[in-house]
Amino acid sequence: MTKHQKRLSVPKTWPVERKTDVFTVKAGAGPHGEEGVPLVVLLRDVLGYVDSTKEARYALSEDSILVNGEPINDEQRPIGIFDIIAFPGREEYYRVFPDEGGRLALTEIDADAAESRLGKIEGKQQVSGGDTQLTLHDGTNVLVEGDGGEYSTKDSIVVDNEDKSIVAHFPYEEGALVTAVRGNHGGKIGEIEDIDVTLGSGSNTVTVSTDEGGFETVEEYVVVIDENFTGEDSSSENANGETVSTGDDE
Repeated sequence: MTKHQKRLSVPKTWPVERKTDVFTVKAGAGPHGEEGVPLVVLLRDVLGYVDSTKEARYALSEDSILVNGEPINDEQRPIGIFDIIAFPGREEYYRVFPDEGGRLALTEIDADAAESRLGKIEGKQQVSGGDTQLTLHDGTNVLVEGDGGEYSTKDSIVVDNEDKSIVAHFPYEEGALVTAVRGNHGGKIGEIEDIDVTLGSGSNTVTVSTDEGGFETVEEYVVVIDENFTGEDSSSENANGETVSTGDDE
């Protein structure tokens, strides 16, 4: 199976230039499905920390790069929305967050914020023993005791990277702070003003109010977040001279 992906056909969320070369690295198996960006693309094309796949493999072999608190040794490991990428030796920490238009960008955060990550609940089921399994947007599972009655699909939780415990819970409801992660309004942040339930198999629609006015989208495209995601943005340039978001989350 080929390890390459044509740039022209990569998902719109990938932060790569499509006309500079014919191919880029193909994402391996793992979380986030087809929207996951290979880790080497972020290291090489966005951050400029390596010049080649070979250099990325060497850096990863040193256990110097953590994703969601765990060392990664596969340069094709898919990285997606809300993942935490840490460089402890550099004392640099990033959260993957959509910029305007929905392309994935890296937002710089502090060490404390890098100890946990946000996840949208997309599935909930009871498992043997009477406990409840929550399935998050990236396919990972979190086990909670009992029936998990306080948790619902479309809610968001914050999971500790070390012990996998839930450290915060944000219900999906009117008044909740959300960001759009896909669609024409990707990257915009605002509060849910109204949830319009569509009868039948169609998607519910959400009206979100923002400082610039507001927008409407389907509820699958929004994720509940907390106020720590709304720091003022500064910016830096990546290896290609493009702007990389480095908003402070404090």
